[in-house]
Amino acid sequence: MKRAHWSVTTLLLTISVIALLIAGPQIQNADAGDKVYRMKIQSLFPHGDTSMEELKVFAESAAKRSNGQLKIKVFAEPEIMPGNQLFGGTRQGVVDMLHGMGGMWGGMVPVGYVEFNLPMAFRIDEESTWEGKAQAIRDFYFKKGFVELLRKEYAKKGLYFLDIHTYGPVPFVLSTKPATSCADFQGWKIKADGGNMAYHTAVGMQATAISPTETYMGLKLGTVDAAEWDVSAVTGLKWHEVAPYWILGMECDHTIGHILVNLKKWNKLPDNLKEALRGAGEDYWHATVDAYKREMEVVKGLVKEGKVIENVLDADCQEQYKKAAYKIWDELATQDEASAEAIKMIKAWRGVK
Repeated sequence: MKRAHWSVTTLLLTISVIALLIAGPQIQNADAGDKVYRMKIQSLFPHGDTSMEELKVFAESAAKRSNGQLKIKVFAEPEIMPGNQLFGGTRQGVVDMLHGMGGMWGGMVPVGYVEFNLPMAFRIDEESTWEGKAQAIRDFYFKKGFVELLRKEYAKKGLYFLDIHTYGPVPFVLSTKPATSCADFQGWKIKADGGNMAYHTAVGMQATAISPTETYMGLKLGTVDAAEWDVSAVTGLKWHEVAPYWILGMECDHTIGHILVNLKKWNKLPDNLKEALRGAGEDYWHATVDAYKREMEVVKGLVKEGKVIENVLDADCQEQYKKAAYKIWDELATQDEASAEAIKMIKAWRGVK
């Protein structure tokens, strides 16, 4: 009886082991399917910047769309590293994602200079609404093949181009004195950045690079006569207190930034979580469109109060800016093959020969 009992026990144990061996991979797969991915994203911009603060929408959307599997912690510049180290830090995996704009990395990915704030490229005159202009730009990126070109170029540097966001109209120019013609600009000094230095120089101003934190005092003391930034020049930096004239006529309707993901980490994500991140990127895009619209409404309110004074450039001056813009386009097209293709795509889209 004992031997029979032992045999039955052995048989049952054997069956149990076999069952566990069969079920084991299924249990492991189930665990893998529930795995939590903890990721870090740092912005190029500090706390207080509208686009940086809205990154909470991206993190919350990713968590919701992934049923809690994606947990993204958001950092501002320079909480993990200075902004000028962010591109390399993301490539190396110090952070999983970065939030910024192509113009900052143009020395490493030349098409970034085309992608970010190409003068006049994102003037969408055929659309009358803020949202309509934004959607036209998004359609160009995602329906006309522009994002595929950018993804190919950033992939060469080990980064995946996830999605875009807006910074609103740039250049957003404020000045200490009125101007409605290019003749008014003669002798002016303007705080400007990157390619926009040549843009403003072409219409008679002298461009100079100073930091945003020094600009308020520069305008107040007369070191510069005008300065460009985004709408936060008013809503955050308060430059209008010393430079109340808002110069209009040369700006893009929306200027575009991006989120980049470390490519190795992107490739290791399950397909459903890649889809969740893409969806979160699009949700963040809409959040920035809404946020900058609210910022612009604040400026319009200040215009009504007389604290910000609109100065629209005359047709001749706008034409001078346009010619300067197209010259910059052609110069950027000579950078490399990708830049040439990007400019070709933008010209076809905007009907520019």
